[in-house]
Amino acid sequence: MMTDTAADSVALPPVAPEVTAELARALSPRLRKRLDAAAAKLAARPRSTDGATVRIAVDDDTTLELHAPTGAVATADAIRCGCLLAPDCVHRAAVAALAPVAEQRPEDEPEVAATAEAADTPGGPDDPDAPPAAPVPDTSAVASAPAGPDRSAAATALWQAGAAVLESGIEGAGALLQAELLHAAHAARLAGLYRPAALAVATVNGLRAARAADPGHRLAELTATVQELLLVCHALRRPPAPGGPDHAALRGTARRPYTPGGSLRLYGLCCEPVLARSGHAGVVTWTVDADGALFALPDVAPGGAARAAGAARRTVRLGDAACTHQELARGGLIVSGATVSPDRRLGAGRGVRAVRAQGVPWHEEPAAALWRTPLDQQIARALDTAEPGSAAGLIFTDLTVLGPVREPGAPDVLAAACAGLTVRIAPADEHQDLAHRHNLRRLAATPGLRLRVIARLVPAGHPRLRLLAAGPVPGTEPGPGLRAPVDLGYHRLQRADLTGTDLPGPAASHASHASSATPTPSEPAAAPLHLLRRRTQAALAAGRPALAQPGSVETDRQRLRHAGLSTAADLLDELHRAAADRPRDVFGRLRPADAERFALAWLAADHYGDRAARALCAAAWALPDPARVA
Repeated sequence: MMTDTAADSVALPPVAPEVTAELARALSPRLRKRLDAAAAKLAARPRSTDGATVRIAVDDDTTLELHAPTGAVATADAIRCGCLLAPDCVHRAAVAALAPVAEQRPEDEPEVAATAEAADTPGGPDDPDAPPAAPVPDTSAVASAPAGPDRSAAATALWQAGAAVLESGIEGAGALLQAELLHAAHAARLAGLYRPAALAVATVNGLRAARAADPGHRLAELTATVQELLLVCHALRRPPAPGGPDHAALRGTARRPYTPGGSLRLYGLCCEPVLARSGHAGVVTWTVDADGALFALPDVAPGGAARAAGAARRTVRLGDAACTHQELARGGLIVSGATVSPDRRLGAGRGVRAVRAQGVPWHEEPAAALWRTPLDQQIARALDTAEPGSAAGLIFTDLTVLGPVREPGAPDVLAAACAGLTVRIAPADEHQDLAHRHNLRRLAATPGLRLRVIARLVPAGHPRLRLLAAGPVPGTEPGPGLRAPVDLGYHRLQRADLTGTDLPGPAASHASHASSATPTPSEPAAAPLHLLRRRTQAALAAGRPALAQPGSVETDRQRLRHAGLSTAADLLDELHRAAADRPRDVFGRLRPADAERFALAWLAADHYGDRAARALCAAAWALPDPARVA
C-alpha cells in the first residue's frame, strides 16, 4: 500500500556509508559541483512509502526509489532513479547524502554477528522459550593483532579526510567531502579500526546537523568528536612504541564483549536520556546491586530527540521484567544468568532471566552508600574516566539551591551550595523535547531548596555539574524539598512535587528567572582558556582561512601570556602560522596551505585546551591536578 505524505513526515531509510561514498565518487566533476544543491532540492520534494520502498518525486515525471528490505540501503543498486541520465545522475548520490548513515555491522565476522547480536542489542530477543545463547566471543583478540600496513594506511586516509574537514570548515564540508570521510571510515572498519570508523561517522552526523541548523547541534561537541578522531588516527598511523598509547584500545572492537555475571539483585536509581553524537538516541537506566556496584540497562538505537524523549516509557526487554525504564528507576530487578560488559552494561541475551522486584529509597542501603563516598574521590574518578557517559562519571551529592545565575550564552543555569563550594548547575541537555531546562527554571525559582542529586561533572574553571535526577535529602529540617526522586530529563516538575513552599507557575517561574538572576559568581584568577578554545572552534566552523588573517590573534596571545599560560600562547601562535603560511613556487604563485601542519597544530591546541580545562576543574574543586599543564 502506498501512502503520499509531506517530505518532513516520511523518514528516509539509512544508507550504508560505503554506498554513499561509492555513488559520490562515481560522479563526474561537473555533477560533483551540483551535489549539495541537488540534495537540498530533494529534501523539499514529496515522498511516499510502499512497503520497504521510499519514493521521492524528483519532478512531475521522474521518481527516485530507495529500497531497504532490511531497514537500510545496503547496495548502490537499491537506489534507482527514473531520469534520463540514470544511473550516472546526481540524484542517486544526492539522496544518499541526504539520508541518515546506517549503522555498520561486522560482515567479515559472521560468528560474532550471530552470537553477539542479542547481547549487544538493548532489546535482545523476545522469545523466552528460545535456547540459551552461546557465549559471546571476545572480539578484543581480533583487535589486539599487530598493526599492519593496511591499518596504517587506513588510519592515514582517515586522518587526511579529517584534516580536509578542518581545511574547509563546516560550511565547506558538503556532501562530497562527507562522502570521502565515509569512504575512509568504511576502509578503516574493514581494516579493523572500529573506533576511528565510528568517530568518522559521528563527525559526518555532526557536520550534517550543523549545516542543517539542527537545534540540537553543539559546536563544542562536534569539536570534541573531530579532536578525538584526529587524536586516535594520529596515534594509529605510527608504529606502537613502548610506553605509548595502547593501539588495541585505540582500534576498538566490532562489538562490546560480554561475560557471565551470575545472579544480580538490582535497585533502580535514575533514567538518563541519551542523544549521542553518533546519531543514536534513547535512555540508560542506572541501577546499583547489593554490593554498591553500578550497572546500566541501555535502550539506545539510531534516532533523534523524539526517541530519547519517549525511550523512558519503553519496556525493559530483559528476561520477563514487565516494566518500563521509568518504573525500573523507582523499582528493582532480580536477574539470573546475567551477561555484563567491561563498562557494566547488562546484556539481553536469550539466556538472561529477570523479574521485577521492589526498589529502595535513596537514603537506604545499598543506594545510600553511593552518597557516602567522599566528593573529592568522586570528582577525581570522574576526571580520570575517558568515557563521558560511563558509570565512573556519575556524581552523587547533596546541595542547596541558591538561585539563578546569569551566564552569557548559557540559559537556565542555577547556583547551588555543595560541600562548602558554590557550584553552577547546567541542563544535562538543552533540547526542548527533554525536560532539563524546564526543571532547572523551576528549581532556580525556589532558593533554599535542598536536594539529593545524581549528576555529571562538567570540566570547567569553576565547579559545575549537569543534573540527571534529584530527590529529597533525608533527615533535613523542615523547608523546601522534593517529595520523591524525579528524573529531570523526563519528569516536568509541578507544584505537587515540592514540599514546604509554593512553587510558582511556569510563567511566574520564567519571569522570576529573568528578573532575579544574579550576576555570575566571582571566581579567583579565572584562566582565559576560552581564548584558545574559541580559536579552535572557529577554525572548525569556518575553516583554515578564518585564522589566516594577519594580526588576528595577537591580542589573545598577549592575554594568555599575561595569565601565565605560555604554552597556550605558543600553541595559538603556531596555529595561526600554520593557517597563514602558504609557500610560493618558482613563478611566485601561492601553493596550497600545508593541511598536515594545520591539522597537527589544531589538534595540539584543542587537546591542550581539554587537558588544561581538566586541571583547572580539579583545582576549582580543591583537588590535586590530574594532569600537569606546562
